[in-house]
Amino acid sequence: MTRVATTVAPPRARPGVPATRRRRSPYPGWFYLPAAIVYGVLFLVPTFASFYFALTRWTVFDSQFIGLDNFVQFFSEPALTRGFVNTFVYAVITSGAKVVLGLALGMLLTSQIVGRGYLRAVVFFPVLVSTVGVGITFQVLMDPTRGAINSALAVFGIDGPGWLVDPSIALLSVALVDVWKGVGLATLIYMAGIVSIPREYHEAARVDGAGSWTLFRNVIFPLSWPATSTVVTLSLIGGLRSFDLIWTMTRGGPGFTSDVIASVIYKQYQAGFYGLSTAGNVILFIAVTAIVLPLTRFLARREVEL
Repeated sequence: MTRVATTVAPPRARPGVPATRRRRSPYPGWFYLPAAIVYGVLFLVPTFASFYFALTRWTVFDSQFIGLDNFVQFFSEPALTRGFVNTFVYAVITSGAKVVLGLALGMLLTSQIVGRGYLRAVVFFPVLVSTVGVGITFQVLMDPTRGAINSALAVFGIDGPGWLVDPSIALLSVALVDVWKGVGLATLIYMAGIVSIPREYHEAARVDGAGSWTLFRNVIFPLSWPATSTVVTLSLIGGLRSFDLIWTMTRGGPGFTSDVIASVIYKQYQAGFYGLSTAGNVILFIAVTAIVLPLTRFLARREVEL
């Protein structure tokens, strides 16, 4: 018996239909409806309502439309403007320090050192502690007369400063505590980025005679750029929105020297200026959006170039 080979011609593509179609999701569109409702109720509605109430003088039972008067008042009062400036100073200091220290600790804790696992736990532990608890603890430690920090400095003959009562360093003191608490997360992100670099790059650099600095500059830092982008973005957002640590340690004092936008907003709510405080919320939202979105795009383009 002779076997007849048959060839099946591929089906012709219908005119007007692309050869490759995007694979459809196995879930119908209404599966996304519950998440969309929750997002709209908890985020979109309050956001747009805030934009409206920022243009009013309102109480719980009444509101009066006053246009941009709240924004004009916000930027015309020196105390409120000082909080706006302090917010950016605080965010730059904390995010910059977390990037530098996180990268240094990440390289240290991924090297072959004794007690590496224990040191990793020590560095990450402050991240797990309550921010309010950290603030209360350091408020006691930084007391200028009875605090443990100045007492320890006095043993070496050093007159410790008034960490939280000196207007010139109060904001910096809180920023240092913020860095101590948050650098563990930055270190963890950098450790993940450094460990993910293939060992072949390290070996090739060593074969070419690269030293430690050349290896860091040409291999580790460029290839860990995604970790840098993540740390910069998260730290900057956290710094711009910071409130609980500052309020716990200084309540914006002494005077208004350590006030940030969030603490200014809270003080206006306490005083009953609801429209002015809502305008502050809108300003904070716009400031964070205007800074983070372009920065994220720049970091993403930089990542592609590297």
